[in-house]
Amino acid sequence: MKIKNLTVNSIIAALYIAITVLIQPIAFTNIQFRIPEIFNHLIVYNKKYFFGIIVGVFLANLFFSPLLPYDLIFGVLHTIVSLCLTMVISRLTKNIWARMLINTIIFSFMMFIIAIELNIALELPLLESYLYCALGELAVMLFGMPVMYLLNKQLPFSELID
Repeated sequence: MKIKNLTVNSIIAALYIAITVLIQPIAFTNIQFRIPEIFNHLIVYNKKYFFGIIVGVFLANLFFSPLLPYDLIFGVLHTIVSLCLTMVISRLTKNIWARMLINTIIFSFMMFIIAIELNIALELPLLESYLYCALGELAVMLFGMPVMYLLNKQLPFSELID
C-alpha cells in the first residue's frame, strides 16, 4: 500500500473512531445511530477506502464497545459484507447518487447481522432489534448522502487516494 493511501485510510479510521467516541451513548445501543457510518459512502468513490473504514470500525468496537467480543465479530462482519456488496453492485451504475442509495440500502438491509448480535449478546428480540438497527442505519446513511456529496466537491474523494 502506498504511503498516501495508508495516510488517507488512517485519517478515515481516526475520524471514524473520534466521532464514535463523541456519540458513544447512541453508537452501541439497539438503535445503532452511529453517525460515522456516513464514511461508508467513501466506498462509492474509491474502493481503496475499504481498509480505512474497516480499521475504523474494528478499533472503535475494540476500544469503546460494551459488547466485546461480539462487536468485533458481528460489527466488522457487517461492514465487510456490506462494503463488498456495494463494490460489486455499484459497478452497474456510474451515477454517484445511485451508488450512495445502493450503499444505503445494502447497509440498512444487512443490519440483520447486528440484530443477531444483539439477540445473542443481550437477548433482545431479533425482529425488533432489526427494525431499530435498520432504521437507525437508514437515517444516518440517508443523511450522509448529501453530506458526502458536498464534501466531495471540496475534497474530491476519488483523487485523494490512488
